[in-house]
Amino acid sequence: MSMHILQAGPLTTVQDRGRFGYMEYGITSSGVMDTLAYSQLVSLLENELGAAVLEMTLMGAELVFDEDVYAAYTGADMQAVYDGGTLMERGHVYRIEKGHRLRFGMAKSGVRAYFAIAGTIEVPSVMGSRSTNLKCGLGGFEGRRLQNGDALPIRVREFSEGEQKRLLKKTIDQTDYEREKTVRVILGPQKEMFTEEGVQTFLGSPYTVSVESDRMGIRLEGEKVLADGNTDIISDGIVFGSVQVTTAGLPIVMMADHQTTGGYAKIATVIQEDLPILAQARPGDRIRFVQAELIKLQKHSSGGFLKKLFGGR
Repeated sequence: MSMHILQAGPLTTVQDRGRFGYMEYGITSSGVMDTLAYSQLVSLLENELGAAVLEMTLMGAELVFDEDVYAAYTGADMQAVYDGGTLMERGHVYRIEKGHRLRFGMAKSGVRAYFAIAGTIEVPSVMGSRSTNLKCGLGGFEGRRLQNGDALPIRVREFSEGEQKRLLKKTIDQTDYEREKTVRVILGPQKEMFTEEGVQTFLGSPYTVSVESDRMGIRLEGEKVLADGNTDIISDGIVFGSVQVTTAGLPIVMMADHQTTGGYAKIATVIQEDLPILAQARPGDRIRFVQAELIKLQKHSSGGFLKKLFGGR
């Protein structure tokens, strides 16, 4: 049983929650960029934690299946249609019949959409994950982005008639992503390498998302963050959400495919809950960083399901 890729789009990959425990060997976790959209999709389809999905960037794919499937998508609004023109709304479950084409368009809102069937994409698990690491060429489908003509093996779950009716009634609200975004950070671990004025610039100035942003990092343009001398450091560990400041004084937020170590000083770390905001940031969007209040985070953490999925990330 297969999912056939008629048109792959510019960057469509197989992803899951990520590959953990190998950073000491130089292999980053990869996995989905938008952990919130992924967790919603897993919940909506009642899939196993860690089920593989398609991540589509800016423009989606065109798919066809060789058997009936129950499917849904979340994240960016890619105006999906199936069966010749029936709209597939985000956050709803649909039955896609064998041979019917499902087509995703350009992202109207957001950047990355996530598509899955009730079941999973049966690509091989590599180091405990089916996620694609493009830099290393491992995981996913042959370690690469999808191409026209690919056929992905799938495993479809069986449902009773009552279960089918219940599944088709399920919905999860989706959002239209704003072009002005506020992102919370915890300052450090190398905050002291920047002047007080530099820290205030970082927290007080709007930054514009660069066209050079990708799965490795969100590059930002705007006011330079002033350093207190040389900000080069002996390379140390980087996590999803680390904010490095380049020698040019501009921030880069490390994302899912970040390198495991780096030699730029890190002025801050984006809190896990706000990383999905950056995952959906389009070139030209404006970002403002604000300092997170730790006491409020401890009291009101939305950990729950995300913590189960991404606790080690």
